[in-house]
Amino acid sequence: MSIASFDELCEKLKNTFKDRELIQGFAFEAEEMLSMTLRYLGSGCTYTELHYSYRLGITTASLLIPRVCVALWRTLQEECFPVPTEQRWRQIAQDFAERTNFPNYIGSIDGKHCRIIAPAHSGSLNYNYKNFFSIVLLAIADSNCCFIYIDVGSYGKESDSMVFRQCSLFRKLEEDTLHIPKPEKVAETTLPYVLVGDEAFGLTNNLMRPYPAKNLTEKRRNFNYRLSRARGKVECSFGILTNKWRILHRPMNVMEEVAVSIIKACCILHNFVRVRDGIRFEDTLTITGLHDNDRAEPEGRGRKSAYKYRDAFADYFSSPAGAVPWQNTNI
Repeated sequence: MSIASFDELCEKLKNTFKDRELIQGFAFEAEEMLSMTLRYLGSGCTYTELHYSYRLGITTASLLIPRVCVALWRTLQEECFPVPTEQRWRQIAQDFAERTNFPNYIGSIDGKHCRIIAPAHSGSLNYNYKNFFSIVLLAIADSNCCFIYIDVGSYGKESDSMVFRQCSLFRKLEEDTLHIPKPEKVAETTLPYVLVGDEAFGLTNNLMRPYPAKNLTEKRRNFNYRLSRARGKVECSFGILTNKWRILHRPMNVMEEVAVSIIKACCILHNFVRVRDGIRFEDTLTITGLHDNDRAEPEGRGRKSAYKYRDAFADYFSSPAGAVPWQNTNI
């Protein structure tokens, strides 16, 4: 984080810290509290290390850091996680089309398991399929590797699809209240505006997933390749997040609700830093210019219109208007 960004963040936090209930009993300036919190989040150190570095009690550090994380979320939420408008969705889709050659693509969605020390009396609720204890961060990323939406706090044992179906985003998608633009024609093919996910997610009108099975037609393999290539943005976002805020590299030895506050603070700082200090690099994958033996998908996995839209994307990617020169050599 640059000095200019640090000073800007301090100014924003000072207004939040006027709420004395949040920092009652702490005789620290905003700059010092923010410095300690950034040190904790950025280095992945422990409260004991803060105790020696800043000469404050371990208990004081354990009370101060969570409150500053809550303050960061309150202060930056409206600025860093605004509710997307139809115009914003169109801008995201335009950026993705330029970088990934995937039209009407408004975000890649995926889940990440954030390590925690096993909470007391939690049994196996937080024990995931990777064989460690975690809570789930579900996120949607844009083309600049910033998060558009996050949901934090689900048990580690839950799948990405289950977390998605329980979050507010899914309800808004079902109610059609996200201001997502209506399907539009792209080179004579009507395509909806869609999120892109992996096999863990169900197929819907506004969420595309790969075709199942291995022995697919060339058209479907092209679709899976183009979808996988586009979906990599959320994986890149998680990589940047965890390497910038290294508290996510180790198991967090805090209570579950504190871990949620820490993860939310890291995500909102990720967006804050990406917008102000992030490097906008050229996507190195952007370049200008078998028989059908499919396995049927389970009934009820998606609407008929969702299958139709996925086939429309597959047709577009195999057409002269939507094909890219290198796709057949990569499938």
